[in-house]
Amino acid sequence: MKKLGLLFSALMIVLLTLSACTAVPQTAAPAAGGESAGGQTTGSEAAAPAAEGGKLAAIKAAGKIVVGTSADYAPYESIDENGNFVGFDMDLIRAVGEKLGVEVEIVDMPFDSLIAAVQQGKIDAVIAAMQATAERDQQVDFTIPYRMTKDAFVAAGNSSLVIEKPEDAAGKRIGAQTGTVQEGWIQKNLVETGLTPADQVFSYERADQAALDVASGRIDLLLMDAEPSIALADETGLKILLITELTAEGGKSIAIPDGAADLKAELDRIIQELIDDGTVLKIQEANGLP
Repeated sequence: MKKLGLLFSALMIVLLTLSACTAVPQTAAPAAGGESAGGQTTGSEAAAPAAEGGKLAAIKAAGKIVVGTSADYAPYESIDENGNFVGFDMDLIRAVGEKLGVEVEIVDMPFDSLIAAVQQGKIDAVIAAMQATAERDQQVDFTIPYRMTKDAFVAAGNSSLVIEKPEDAAGKRIGAQTGTVQEGWIQKNLVETGLTPADQVFSYERADQAALDVASGRIDLLLMDAEPSIALADETGLKILLITELTAEGGKSIAIPDGAADLKAELDRIIQELIDDGTVLKIQEANGLP
């Protein structure tokens, strides 16, 4: 019986060895041209044409450009009573899309998530009254500016504060929208210098939320882009204490993926053309921008 058991074990080893030698792999190695032996395009090779052709080619092939914004910043970007995206930036990006020959799909999201969305490939570009700062330029690329920037210090309508220069905001309860240049200016020039305690600085996902806190007296000041501050002041009874360029870092630009040189070159060309032919000026006037 012991001999029969040994014989059976030897036979099983031989059969298993033969089976291993003749097994067919479940996934075939990619064949020439980026396809597997079964004719299916592999995941890594499927993205290659877009990478080789560049971001601009990928957008044209898709027939649309997906653009992120933060639609709480009239007159640059907001949503009207019919659910449509309106404002200077919205009109401008549609004019850009027309020049590109593609549809424009606009996606609304919090301002501080826009750059990450570009980096992750969720959107192709950002237009949101965004300044091309040195810090942001390390994460994404920017087009040439389509409009220069001024900021405003805004207070409640009954405020007795006097702001003649940005540093006069020291020690006051001050707010800004999260992820903005204005928030960065407050941290660098008021908090880090010891002029304002960190617990007197408040960040908001949306500018209209900050405006409500100013109006109700929860904070003393709001620092934001000058043009949207005018609209907010009209809507909420706020007053503008100072308009200045000293807190701004640059003009407003469209953000695109880092290294998308082909897309940048084309957008730069289109923006300059829209400036030169008067289109940008017409869009400004239509949206009440000075």
